[in-house]
Amino acid sequence: MASEHTTGGSEGAELGRFLRARRTRTTPDEVGLTVGTGLRRTPGLRRTPGLRREELATLAGISIDYYVRLERGKETRPSPAVLDSLARALHLDDQEHQHLRDLAARAARYAPEPPPAPSRTVRPHLKLLLETMRPNPAYLLSRSMDVLAWNPGGLALYAGLGDWPATQRNLARYLFLHPAARELFPNWDTQVRACVSRLRAVAGTAPDAPDLTHIVGELLLKSPDFAKLWERYDVTGRKPAHKTFQHPHVGTITLTAQAMYLEGTPGRRLGVYTAEPGTPDHDALLLLDLTAPRSASHHPSEREGQQSRERP
Repeated sequence: MASEHTTGGSEGAELGRFLRARRTRTTPDEVGLTVGTGLRRTPGLRRTPGLRREELATLAGISIDYYVRLERGKETRPSPAVLDSLARALHLDDQEHQHLRDLAARAARYAPEPPPAPSRTVRPHLKLLLETMRPNPAYLLSRSMDVLAWNPGGLALYAGLGDWPATQRNLARYLFLHPAARELFPNWDTQVRACVSRLRAVAGTAPDAPDLTHIVGELLLKSPDFAKLWERYDVTGRKPAHKTFQHPHVGTITLTAQAMYLEGTPGRRLGVYTAEPGTPDHDALLLLDLTAPRSASHHPSEREGQQSRERP
């Protein structure tokens, strides 16, 4: 593919992008290379950020030619031993190591036709589940972070999100493009790093999926902050268990966040926020639920979602 700023292209290229990103962010000092090893030149003459290709190849015990083929996406069937050696050389954590394995597996079974976008249909019993969670804010997210369904507090918690058409509501789009997001989260930087890491991990194993390429492409064009984080290729960002919101209607509240995958809904996650009953935070949730607009209970239909995707 022509640009590293997209999710498309062969899966071998995606494997290479991940290796290159981790290599350029791993310093010689982190892996114990010194001037005397023969792998590192005088610091003042060093121009390559992170490790050089030959340094990583030597650390992993593979030939430089083979590693170059991996990074250029021309070698798509590295053995498990090679992947493990690269993971050790790059000091990958368990989640990054697994992501490397997933990318290699995807490259080995590459299918030329991109998969269709997942359906936006939400079954009635899941909508009922969201309603039974009131006053706790709850919503259902797609793998690309589209907000597919919500209860009143689940929408109202993200101040201003309800101003957008239902089929445009996406938490990644909200965090980077909605003017209220930076005011809502006092730790906005942490929130967006976790958001990009999640999208990177999902897009890495489905790089041509239309729902992912659409949101990533939009954010790369519209948000320099997103583009910078996307280039880092972090896949291990985790959202904190507790989130603080500086909400314009109910004040500052700290809630416990929980996300879970639902049986029979591939790639979809249920997000729920809770607070201990009797606390000011729980009182704020009650107020948020009671004052949320009636339209906050609307759920976009499959037809509406299709119409939104067809708009230029």
